[in-house]
Amino acid sequence: CVFCAIGAGELPSHTVYETDDVLAFLDANPLAEGHTLVIPNAHHERLADVPPDTAAGFYDAVHEVVPAVEAAVDAPATTVAVNNGEPAGQEVPHVHAHVVPRFPDDDAGPIHALFRDRPRVTDDDREEIAAAIATNI
Repeated sequence: CVFCAIGAGELPSHTVYETDDVLAFLDANPLAEGHTLVIPNAHHERLADVPPDTAAGFYDAVHEVVPAVEAAVDAPATTVAVNNGEPAGQEVPHVHAHVVPRFPDDDAGPIHALFRDRPRVTDDDREEIAAAIATNI
């Protein structure tokens, strides 16, 4: 895993944040200047695979990195995204959050722009889906 190799120091990175459990570094193929990846050091493919204590540290790191990235590149906003699984666009099978600086003229649009053909969901559908999700928590 390329991210495991980066975390182990076997591959170079431009590290911006590091704890015993989490690493943040500049993306090698940035969507914007300052695009940063935050990873748990331990290898976990999907969010559901991450143990709760690691998940808390992972979010704490994202929480620290977001304002630092915004300040560093004078961005008024960021998009923070986790592609969770290959069909969602996850290219490296190691949990990671993208912290992408956003600017008024970047033309990237909101996350809703990713989905052109949205389903029509009725209130009854929502009730059924909400119940199914709650049952699985």
